[in-house]
Amino acid sequence: MRAVIHPSFLIHYHYPSAASALLRSLRYRLPLAAPLFLKVKALSTSASYAELDNARTGRSASLASPPASSDFTQKIDVNPPKGTRDFPPEEMRLRSWLFQNFREVSQLFGFEEVDFPVLESEALFVRKAGEEIKDQCWRYERMTRGRRREHYQWNMDIIGVPNVTAEAELISSIVTFFKRIGITASDVGFKVSSRKVLQEVLRRYTVPESLFSRVCVTIDKLEKIPMDDIKNELRAAELSEQAVEELLQILAVKSLEELEEKLGSSVEALAELKQLFSLAEKYGYSEWIQFDASIVRGLAYYTGIVFEGFDREGKLRAICGGGRYDRLLSTFGGEDVPACGFGFGDAVIIELLKERGLLPELSPKVQNVVCSLGQDLQGAASLVAARLREKGQTVDLVLENKPLKWAFKRAARVNAQRLIIVGSSEWEKGMVGVKILSSGEQYEIKVDELE
Repeated sequence: MRAVIHPSFLIHYHYPSAASALLRSLRYRLPLAAPLFLKVKALSTSASYAELDNARTGRSASLASPPASSDFTQKIDVNPPKGTRDFPPEEMRLRSWLFQNFREVSQLFGFEEVDFPVLESEALFVRKAGEEIKDQCWRYERMTRGRRREHYQWNMDIIGVPNVTAEAELISSIVTFFKRIGITASDVGFKVSSRKVLQEVLRRYTVPESLFSRVCVTIDKLEKIPMDDIKNELRAAELSEQAVEELLQILAVKSLEELEEKLGSSVEALAELKQLFSLAEKYGYSEWIQFDASIVRGLAYYTGIVFEGFDREGKLRAICGGGRYDRLLSTFGGEDVPACGFGFGDAVIIELLKERGLLPELSPKVQNVVCSLGQDLQGAASLVAARLREKGQTVDLVLENKPLKWAFKRAARVNAQRLIIVGSSEWEKGMVGVKILSSGEQYEIKVDELE
C-alpha cells in the first residue's frame, strides 16, 4: 500500500551524511495537490463539499464544455475513489489536530522534520520490500476500518545508534503521544519481539538465509489466514516438518522466561529484549509492552527488535509498527548504517478515538467578523480587515451586502470573539462598532486603536 508520509521526522546522531539517503530509501508517498484553504459562506441543499472540491480538482467533467450531443445527460460519480478520502473543513480540523500532536511529540524528543520527493522508482520499492510490493501498490480489495488505499503516516527514525536505547526511545515517544490524546495502557499495548529469534530457529535447522524474508512474510500472516495455510507456505519455503513444528511452538511463546527455556540464555535476541524491557521500566511504560514471539513485521528490511501497537479490545488492525533495520542501505549498494524507526498511520488511530469517545470537539475559530452596513461601505470594511490582519488578527470579512442579523449568525457559527460593524455614521467619525460575542458588550472605537 502506498502511504502518504506526512509528517515525517528524523534524528541522526553519528551519520548525518547517510541519514537523508537512508530515509529517502525508506519512506515513500503519493503525489499530493497543493494545500487547499476553503471558505464556504453557504451551501445550497443540492451542493456539497465534495462537489466543490471535485470542481476544483477536475474530478468532475463539469469543468469541461459538454459535447454538442443532446444525449449528454449521464450523471458522473463525483465521490472520491474507493479507499481514499476528501477532507471537508470539519475533517481537516481533525487531521490538523492529529498532525500537530505528531509534530509536538516529535519535537519534545528532539527530532527534526524532513521531507522527500513525491515520486520514487519501482526498483526502490522492490529492492526494499520485495516483489510482493508490486501487487500492493493501489491495492484493489475490500477496505476495512483503518485500512485504505491511501493514508497519511507519522514516522520517527533514529539513524546511527546500534543500541536498544533507540528502540526504547521510539516506543516512549509513541506512549507519550497516546497519553496526550487520552489513550491509556488499558486501551492500547505493544507487542515486542525480535527477528533474531526467528533467525535462531531457522539456523538450528540449517534453513538458508535467502529464505528468511519469505518465512517472515508467511509468519506475518498469523491470525490472518488459517494455520494449515501457514504450515503449507512454510513447507513450500523448504522447511522440514520438524522445523515447522518447532518454529510454530516458538512463535506461541509470550514471555522472555519461556523463550530462554527454549532457546537458552546465550541467544543475542534474548539479551537485547531483556535490555528493552528493563529500559521500559525506567521510562515508566512497562505496563504498555509485552513479549510476543509471533511479531515479525512483514517488510523484508527489519533485522532486530520489532514492535506493533495494538487495540486491546481486538476490534482494529495494528495501530502502528516498527523496528530495527541495520542493513537497509546495503540493499541499494551503499554502506550499512544502524537505524530503527516506526510508522503510525492516521486512519486506525481515528477509529480508536471514535471507539473510546475521545475525538476532540474542534469548532471553527476566528477572532473577528467584519461586516459593512451597506454596499458603499464595503471598501471601508476591507480596510478594517486588512489592518487587523496586519496586526496578526484572524478576520472573516463579509464579502456581500448582508443584514446585521445574518452577520451575527455568521459570527456565532465561526465562534468569533467579536463582531466589528462598519456603519456610515461611525465611519464618518473614523470609528467602527464592536460587539464582544461572549459578554454582549458593545462599544465604538477608532479604527487606528483596534487591536
